[in-house]
Amino acid sequence: MTYPKELREVTKLAEKNYPFMIFFNQCPGARAGQSILFLHWHEHFEVIMMQQGTGIFHIDSQPYEASPGDVLFVPAGGLHTGFSSYEGDIAFVSIVFNGALFNDFVHDPLHAKYVRPYLEGRVQLPVKPALHKPACAAQYKLLDEVIAEFQANRPAYQLIIKSQLHLLFTLLARTFLPLQLPEHVNNRYTENRERFKALIEYIESNFADKLTVEEAAGRLNLNPYHFCKMFKKITGRTFIEYVNMCRMNEAERLLREESLSVTEIAGRVGCDNPNYFTKLFKQYKGMTPSQLRKQAVVW
Repeated sequence: MTYPKELREVTKLAEKNYPFMIFFNQCPGARAGQSILFLHWHEHFEVIMMQQGTGIFHIDSQPYEASPGDVLFVPAGGLHTGFSSYEGDIAFVSIVFNGALFNDFVHDPLHAKYVRPYLEGRVQLPVKPALHKPACAAQYKLLDEVIAEFQANRPAYQLIIKSQLHLLFTLLARTFLPLQLPEHVNNRYTENRERFKALIEYIESNFADKLTVEEAAGRLNLNPYHFCKMFKKITGRTFIEYVNMCRMNEAERLLREESLSVTEIAGRVGCDNPNYFTKLFKQYKGMTPSQLRKQAVVW
């Protein structure tokens, strides 16, 4: 899996009037700790449904374990990433939709009271609602119906999906909105997320630079200790691990697409020592650069 150059993902949705899309994600033969969802954010909402295997998803600085049947709600603009906690096949579904899907409810007073606060980001659903209120799990059947409609592709399936998603948000709002009055809302996670976005975008594009922890922390006016603690909460990796992961992802791309030598590729991604580069590549990719290149030729 290669990482995008820009942290912000421009997600392709179905159509202008019904802005949603469903992605069926599969990671066969995953290793524990392997990335299964690259770190990114987008302006849409995302619902992650775990189907096979187990993983840990970091959403706005917090880790959430996910097993088959678990559902996670990613707020619009939320940084999120995922790692396998399982040795074997991983599968999960991502339902992505923009709040504009419900624009025609704008004059409905009940929609304004119960759903619009979530669409506008004034309050947010718990990432894992069933963890707080187990009865919420019964409402996830609506998501199964959304997936079934999407796959069947029958006439007016878009309207069915829109209705089911709106119903789900309404039912969840009925449960959680009374507990999310403005005085109870904590916006610290939003501040942390925004502070780190620019730095992570820089790392994604300049991973070969010799940026130290101290220099990275200085960019955010944090001391190294608090910087490292916050960085891991947001990305699920230490600063060094994240830089190395970006380097190895680019190295994998170069090995597959270019005819450069291993030594040249090591230099391109910021590793001056080819032997250390080979060791690091095997640690992150499960095979040496030479093995990957032979595999790519066979395929």
